[in-house]
Amino acid sequence: MPSFARPPRLQKASGEVRRVGFEFEFSGIDVATAAEAVARVFGGSPYAKSPARWQVESPRGDFKIEIDWQFLQQLAADQGEHANAEAWLDSLSQAASYVVPIEVVSPPLAMDALEPLSELINALRDAGAQGTDESFIAAYGTHINPELPDHEPTTILHYMQAYALLQWWLVRAHDVDKTRRVSPYIDLYPENYVRQLVAYDEVTLEQLIDDYLAANPTRNRALDMLPLFAELDAERVRAQLDDNKIKARPTLHYRLPNCRINETDWSLQTDWQIWCQVEQLASRPKALQELTQAFQAADRPVLGVARQPWITKVDTWLNENLG
Repeated sequence: MPSFARPPRLQKASGEVRRVGFEFEFSGIDVATAAEAVARVFGGSPYAKSPARWQVESPRGDFKIEIDWQFLQQLAADQGEHANAEAWLDSLSQAASYVVPIEVVSPPLAMDALEPLSELINALRDAGAQGTDESFIAAYGTHINPELPDHEPTTILHYMQAYALLQWWLVRAHDVDKTRRVSPYIDLYPENYVRQLVAYDEVTLEQLIDDYLAANPTRNRALDMLPLFAELDAERVRAQLDDNKIKARPTLHYRLPNCRINETDWSLQTDWQIWCQVEQLASRPKALQELTQAFQAADRPVLGVARQPWITKVDTWLNENLG
């Protein structure tokens, strides 16, 4: 497998190496088995917080392993103190692991030290984890949560513009599963909003947040900006969206890739490499401006930008300009 790519802006303004968290969903094994695999790779001891939630406190930070089923988790929280309920919940969580996703949530990891994640994927695969193609019920995915180099409005804008210009191409590059495409969880930005976004030269954080909320009043976006915006201006976000599932954190929340964990030719490295195309474009203002102008030139009255020709153009442009 290829090594993990390093983005062009590896360090934050403070001089520290940027970090990134990963979340990936699968079925086929129970939470205890998944937690044991995490502990073997990253160290630490797995322990159950409830039948539905395990944790591994490793030298690299705390990993969370849980059944991604809010109802089961609430039952575990409400009744887990009682012995009979504990046994019942344990049986239920064992059965649920085969029909609802288990989610492994990593701590923030330095972007220049991601290689152990490959070993973790192999360990989970060897244990029997099944991914996207094995489920007709749940659209298993991989989420990438990268820290930004800084929180200047221009930096945030450039990342959003880079993603927006590439979003159609990214769906093809990741070969997003049809089951996931029809789910609402990874909806793309509306084309009208892309036009608005790429037209900015300068923008304040307040304007960026307000315009985003007006066009995307939902968590269901392939690049979900709500966690970052809630971190930077919680009051502004909460005034528009009263959703307790919005978790403030100082990262982007990119949720487009599949999780084909059972396939030997699938790797996190590949999906991370695809994301790094966004990193590269965001770090090169002149290239970003050039692709923006091409998008605007391709925009047709009423019809908008033709999707397939734009994907083809982006593919050629990336090869010629970003390698």
